[in-house]
Amino acid sequence: MANLAQKQWRLGLVVLAVWLFFFLALDSLVHDSPTMDEQNHLARGAAFVKTADPRLSLEHPPLINSLSSLPLLLLPDLVYPFDHPSWTEMQPPDIYWYNFADQFVWRVNHDVTRMIFLGRLPVVFLTLGLALVGFHFVRLFWGRPSAYLAFVMLLFEPNVLANGRLITTDLGGTLFMTLALLLVWRLWAAPGWHWRRWLAAGVGLGLAFGSKLSMLAFVPILMVLAFLPFFEAKAHRALDKTELIKPKAANRNRTQIYLITLIRKIRQICVPFIKLVTAGVLSVVVVWAIFGFEWGAFRFPSAMLAGLNRFSGPMPTFWAGIDQIVNVSRGGRAAFLLGETSLQGFWLFFPVAFLVKTPLVLLIGLVGLVWWGWKRPCTRPKLFFLLLPAVLYFAVSVVSGINIGYRHLLPIVPLIIVAVSGLPTAFAARGNGRLAVTIILAGGILLPTLLIHPHYLNYFNLAAGGPANGASILADSSSDWGQDLLRLQDWMAENDVETIKLGWFGIAVPAYYSMAYEPLPGFPRAEFLSLWDNPPFDPQAPEPGVYAISASSLWESHRTEKNVYAWFRQREPEVRIGSIYLFVIE
Repeated sequence: MANLAQKQWRLGLVVLAVWLFFFLALDSLVHDSPTMDEQNHLARGAAFVKTADPRLSLEHPPLINSLSSLPLLLLPDLVYPFDHPSWTEMQPPDIYWYNFADQFVWRVNHDVTRMIFLGRLPVVFLTLGLALVGFHFVRLFWGRPSAYLAFVMLLFEPNVLANGRLITTDLGGTLFMTLALLLVWRLWAAPGWHWRRWLAAGVGLGLAFGSKLSMLAFVPILMVLAFLPFFEAKAHRALDKTELIKPKAANRNRTQIYLITLIRKIRQICVPFIKLVTAGVLSVVVVWAIFGFEWGAFRFPSAMLAGLNRFSGPMPTFWAGIDQIVNVSRGGRAAFLLGETSLQGFWLFFPVAFLVKTPLVLLIGLVGLVWWGWKRPCTRPKLFFLLLPAVLYFAVSVVSGINIGYRHLLPIVPLIIVAVSGLPTAFAARGNGRLAVTIILAGGILLPTLLIHPHYLNYFNLAAGGPANGASILADSSSDWGQDLLRLQDWMAENDVETIKLGWFGIAVPAYYSMAYEPLPGFPRAEFLSLWDNPPFDPQAPEPGVYAISASSLWESHRTEKNVYAWFRQREPEVRIGSIYLFVIE
């Protein structure tokens, strides 16, 4: 009866958590204006679903984009700009998908709110799927009670929730890479050749690589893991039961025993690697299927590989996308960190981003894992399998020249949560210690998430000074991605403000929402971007008016010279609407 009561209590907790998650996700996403990259992802997916042509999917495979765009089929009057040069001629060649997306979302259709809402819904369900994968991961590693903890933590971790409501590939790539790691572990744990687990691992890897190109960074990481003795103890037990305890083994000399042991060691090392490589071959077929079995002329953008463009082959868009990402990563992009901007990026970008945006309970939990794992040798292989990929992926991110957001670290968050969810096991024999640790971990995630609702992209932990200080540390998708234009519109209506001076950072079109505004310097819309060299106000003594300035514009995150909004940065805003700062000058 006690076990039944516990199961019912846990089931009730899960149902409550799911309902709360959907409320928080939907209540926040309906008031988020389209963020910087969403229109591109939505347009890519819609074009692929309509034509099965992945020409727009150069930097992002079509799996997650297609899932996001499927609900758009409910809009029968949707117009696709397939007669525009951005589709027919892919012009201009470097940003043709941006132009197609702008046409699709803002020009030829007039239902942006509904299109964005429908496109975000599948990502919300993918976030629920990530929590379920984490549940099964933890149940396999630490047991069912800890699995419920991981489920709750993955649903409400603020960075997961921030990206788990937007039309991007970040959450989808994180989901399928976490699933692939779980399936690879199960494949390696199976004795001999387990065909079903091999098939599942191959499909899981294919889904991950077909979700986001950066997940390919896990290929060398998994190869490293394949040579590590995660199942060494099991192998020794198998050896003892076979060769060494047989009567005839006593008659064998030391050389024979050594050779037998060596052969088994080699097999122990090589079998996981062979399993991984063959599953990887299957994953390529899965990726090809995701690209609609595309076959055509290669179109590598780099000069080094341009000579191959005279040949044809499978999924040319996929290979061109890898070439494009490598080139961009080497060249870098404008990055903002701690009030400074660099055109080559910062070595400390991701270390700082990890420290200021990861919930403190997870950072402290990582310290606890070191203590727990050191004291319990039986847990070390599992913790090593979880944390080594996280560390290696983090290292890859650090050396990358693309420093534009914490979201690029998102794949390591589930691995940390799965690992930290094992901590209550360390206190299982200490009375209420397990329950206390569980409450601390769950509360340490849930409480800051509830407090920051609905501004999840603005989340910064208390050690960083919270959201109020976050804009001076990180910009772009780490804090201000153009998500608060609708909330600004609501504020204007509630306060009878007819017109504002708007320094907008975002891809959304303020005029579409019938806002009355005077443009100030901002990004990346031309009417705002063109004003940086000749701002329509005196930067030393701004004229009276209501100034609404996005955080990324306020800190001039894309400019090395920061002299346009310096006067405003020295003052506290009268109101802060998420990522938009309001200054009233009389």
